[in-house]
Amino acid sequence: MTEHAATGAAPITLLIVDDHPVVRDGLRGMFESAPGFRVLGEAPNGVAAVSLAAALDPDVILMDLRMPGGGGVDAIRELARTGARAKVLVLTTYDTDSDTLPAIEAGATGYLLKDAPRDELFTGVRAAAEGRTVLSPAVASRLVSAVRAPGNEPLSAREREVLALVARGTSNREIARELFISEATVKTHLTHLYAKLGVNDRAAAVAAAYQRGILG
Repeated sequence: MTEHAATGAAPITLLIVDDHPVVRDGLRGMFESAPGFRVLGEAPNGVAAVSLAAALDPDVILMDLRMPGGGGVDAIRELARTGARAKVLVLTTYDTDSDTLPAIEAGATGYLLKDAPRDELFTGVRAAAEGRTVLSPAVASRLVSAVRAPGNEPLSAREREVLALVARGTSNREIARELFISEATVKTHLTHLYAKLGVNDRAAAVAAAYQRGILG
């Protein structure tokens, strides 16, 4: 599905959530000028985002974190609670957003910086639409500073293999196929390595693994 434009597949639909109209306008213009994307709507805060997501059913929600009238973390948590299909890709400002870890725990698929190059943003949205973790290195550095001290138990060789594939954006099904194991076994390995790293999901595991030097 990364070949949306090339294959003529249905465009990836987007909901843009940011309290700054200039940012929303810029993102809308950027995506509407590129093949393979369609902007369904915009929201100025998290509360409006949840309502619009229910009405529009976008593939991906580009979510700011700190917004008057309803922040991104609460919105991500509510979207997860209501079973929204959309993947949430947070666009964060590197210097000020300290709530990235709570957003990961709430269910965000990934993080990019607001000043990310166009191509990086397009690639990130395509990856998010497929359910793959999107984590810019600078945001990863930001996240790991907030990660609670992980356990000291080392990862097994197989857990390292699984983690390396996760870091490359590989799905559980693809990991199972590549390592010749079942999807259930992949999930078991993920559960174990999450516990060892002191994290709750894929994005946080990748961030923690880079911090600890498990991933180079």
